[in-house]
Amino acid sequence: MRRFYDLCLLLIPLNLICLLAGSASFAQPPALPSARPAIDARDYPSLQAALDAVPEAGGVVRLPAGEFEISEPLRLRRGDTRLEGVGAATHIINANQAGEPALIVAHPDGAKVKKEDRLWRVNLANFRITGNEKSGHGIVATLIEEIFLQGVSVSYHGGDGVRLETCYEDPRISDCLLTYNKRVGLNILGGHDIVVSANQFEENDDALHCIDSFNLCMTGNNLDDHLNRGVLIENTYGSVLSGNMIEECAGTAITLDRDCYGTTISANVIAHNGAGVDLRDAHGCAVSANTFTIMKKDALRIGPQSGRITVTGNNFSNSFLGDGKVKRREGDREAGGLVLEATRDITVVGNLFSGLRPKAIELRGKKSTGVVFANNVIVDGESDLKNE
Repeated sequence: MRRFYDLCLLLIPLNLICLLAGSASFAQPPALPSARPAIDARDYPSLQAALDAVPEAGGVVRLPAGEFEISEPLRLRRGDTRLEGVGAATHIINANQAGEPALIVAHPDGAKVKKEDRLWRVNLANFRITGNEKSGHGIVATLIEEIFLQGVSVSYHGGDGVRLETCYEDPRISDCLLTYNKRVGLNILGGHDIVVSANQFEENDDALHCIDSFNLCMTGNNLDDHLNRGVLIENTYGSVLSGNMIEECAGTAITLDRDCYGTTISANVIAHNGAGVDLRDAHGCAVSANTFTIMKKDALRIGPQSGRITVTGNNFSNSFLGDGKVKRREGDREAGGLVLEATRDITVVGNLFSGLRPKAIELRGKKSTGVVFANNVIVDGESDLKNE
């Protein structure tokens, strides 16, 4: 009996070893063929060393929580790569005071890269970058096709927050926070089929530029308190701005200039800006179903270089609340209306103009031609045009 008891004691640890070995092999199946391991920046002496470890075929770099101060730009030089943090807890601080960016995404050859060698499919996600007045741009991407920014915060830089230089194919920017940058929050220079959606822009100089581009889809963004303009679009066609909130920009909320055509501005709230929509050089555009409220001047201006514009279903208003009440105090009741300045071929139908000063509809400069003004309602204001 004693021998049997001793034998059982000897077998128990052996059984445990076998059981654990079996569990380990069950929990760790063979490695997936072709899978590349993620690069964890915690395993490297610097963030740049982690970025340099990305193989030519691409991969994923994971940034941990923490504050990481840099004095020269980080450089990401590989395509098919995702650089991801854990949210705002991953905080990159650009301490450079010589005008350098925080992060540069570009081929090693930079702007000289051959077209066939351009980088594709770079994804930046879930981290925060801050700078200072003497630093340069926050993020600069050059000649990156199908770049995608999501959940990135870029603030307090001396230049642009995010600058996309000829990132031509399908750039996407969503759910980002772009604030307090000394120049443009998001500056798109030469893009095609662009999506800018559900972002927050606050107190940059201008919120967004889209220049020398095509097919901007800007929807569901919030722009607030900019020191100059909201949106500037130049030499860009076939675009839509819809469902955006643009409030309290010191300058003009939306400007179309330099050969824009085929753009729709619809269902936006444009409130308490220095001016509303300025069509400086735009053709074949529609301005519809927007709410223009308490603009300091010119809620919608159509200039002499613009024409063939449809204006319908908009509400131009002051801060009237009903029962004879106006929300804004006496010294803060500006409410600009529609201005037609020596323009041509304009349809203005089915809009409401109420409580506007100095006039609901004002004609400036030489006579505008080919204007249809019909079925509009004008309340508490003067107009240079009457309904046909």
